Amino acid sequence: MDTKKSENNSAPMGLTESQWAAIQAIRPLEEMAVPTDEASRSVDVYLSDERYQAEQRDLFKKVPVVATMSAYLPEPGMSLAQDCYGVPLLITRDRDGIARAFINACRHRGSKLLEGSEPVKSARVSCPYHAWTYAMDGKLIGVPRQETFPSLKKCDLGLVALKTYEAGGFIWVGLDHKESPDMLEGSDQVCADLEAFGLDKMYVYGRRKYDLETNWKFVIEPFLEGYHVQRLHADSIAKLFDDVPSVYTLLGHNQRQVSGKAGFDPSILEGNPSNLHKYITHAYLAFPNTIVVTSPYYISVMVLCPRAANRTVVDYYMLVKEKPETEKGKELYARSFKLIDEVFGGEDFRAALIQQQGLQAGGIDTVYFGGLEKMIGPFHDSVESFLK
Repeated sequence: MDTKKSENNSAPMGLTESQWAAIQAIRPLEEMAVPTDEASRSVDVYLSDERYQAEQRDLFKKVPVVATMSAYLPEPGMSLAQDCYGVPLLITRDRDGIARAFINACRHRGSKLLEGSEPVKSARVSCPYHAWTYAMDGKLIGVPRQETFPSLKKCDLGLVALKTYEAGGFIWVGLDHKESPDMLEGSDQVCADLEAFGLDKMYVYGRRKYDLETNWKFVIEPFLEGYHVQRLHADSIAKLFDDVPSVYTLLGHNQRQVSGKAGFDPSILEGNPSNLHKYITHAYLAFPNTIVVTSPYYISVMVLCPRAANRTVVDYYMLVKEKPETEKGKELYARSFKLIDEVFGGEDFRAALIQQQGLQAGGIDTVYFGGLEKMIGPFHDSVESFLK
């Protein structure tokens, strides 16, 4: 990340003013106050099927959610089938480079147009059943034996479009075609922050999916707090961090955490280090369900898709500045991709699984959050503010 100072901006290039202010608020270990904020929640917010249905109806079908990364469809004429939310989505980038989203269903008899989960490069998409063909902007452009449909008007049978935004390196989609949701308050700052990191122009090194038998909120919560790091990650990454609170910022319903690495001292910023990610970790919640975590050489993005009260599909992306060309670069990213699976998959996601298993056995009615978990309460408040 280039941190040379621009002439008209006190923040280093590669950071927004808001990010820079948060970084400057990080204090040395000995100056950190002990946080004492407390909160609690009924276990029903995780285990109740009625609660899950309300979240789907009042939250996930009412606000834009992340469908995929901009960098995953980097060129015009690309398309992607995305089924993680349980709604068959077709994400495209049309000939003008505009990202679009549709229900992945042919207007003839409803067949999915595109299968699989990898990006496809093509100027059009054709139904595998009867070969009705659509342009990347959703228009129906070809019907075999059209004379057998004498009343058909192709202009009336384009793909069913979904409200789509592209910002912050994400392609956001409204999952209900009957709704036209606006971006949430605070999302502009989150998107500005992530674009300052260059997330929209990065390269997707790797992608993997995790199908977890646990509630989606259990999966999100470790990424909203630092209390678990010294305990859960004792044998992996704990040595990289001190047991202190982060600098927390609420951006509407979104959240940002900024943490110094172990032994961080603000004086390290005086020389404008060439890569702040070596010294600072950012973690974002792009509400309601997308987590972004920075690392020195890559950025992790996790899209958490609820599929049942006790099931979550995690769509994980590892993004790097550019495609590795050297053996050293390839080895570094391969190690990183493996480490992510071991830490996020083997530790954070495992914690969500055993929490689900323990609570669904019954006997515990309430869970508690302490001072190092202070941002979990506001997250639940945000979720609950949408429920009728």
